[in-house]
Amino acid sequence: MPTSTSTLDDTNAGTGLPDVLQFMQLLWAVVHGVEKTSKRMAGDIGVTGPQRLALRVVGLFPGVSAGDLAATLHVHPSTLTGVLQRLASQRLLRRIDDPRDRRRAVLRLTARGARINAAGHGTVEAAVAATLRIVTARDRAATTRVLERLAARLDSPGAGRRPRASSRQAPGARRPRKRGG
Repeated sequence: MPTSTSTLDDTNAGTGLPDVLQFMQLLWAVVHGVEKTSKRMAGDIGVTGPQRLALRVVGLFPGVSAGDLAATLHVHPSTLTGVLQRLASQRLLRRIDDPRDRRRAVLRLTARGARINAAGHGTVEAAVAATLRIVTARDRAATTRVLERLAARLDSPGAGRRPRASSRQAPGARRPRKRGG
C-alpha cells in the first residue's frame, strides 16, 4: 500500500511498507517476542524477563542500590519498585541497609535468587546471546548505535510530537473549532 509520496528507494517491494514502517514492524516483533518469552519464563523458571534482568544485574553488582539499578535498566525507580517487591516476596532478593548510609538500601541475591540467576536456557537473554554469536562485530556495533539513538530520541521530552505551527495567537489562547467535515 505505498502512498503517492512513497518512492521505490524507501519502500520495500515485498511488503509495500516504507522503511520507517518496516523498521517499526521489526521493533514490534522484537517487543512481542520479548513479552511472549517473558511470560513463558514466569512459568518455566519463576520470574519474568524484567525480574530476571534485575536479578542478573544484582548478581553482577552485589550491593547495588535500587536507584543505581533503575538507572542501569533505564527505568524510573517507581517502575522498579514493584519488580523488587515481587523478587523480595519470592525470597530471591534481599534489601539490606547500606552499612555506609543507613538511609539507603542495597540489594543482594539470596541463594534461591542465585540459582535462578544462573539459569540460562529459555530466557530472553539466551536468545539475545545466541543472536549475537551469529552476527559480526560490525553489525552489533551498527545495531547498537541505531538503538541508542532511537532510545535517546524516544526518551527526549518532545518525542514523537510535531512542532506547533506558528501563529499570531497569544500563547494559551484557544483556536476556533472548524465546523463541518
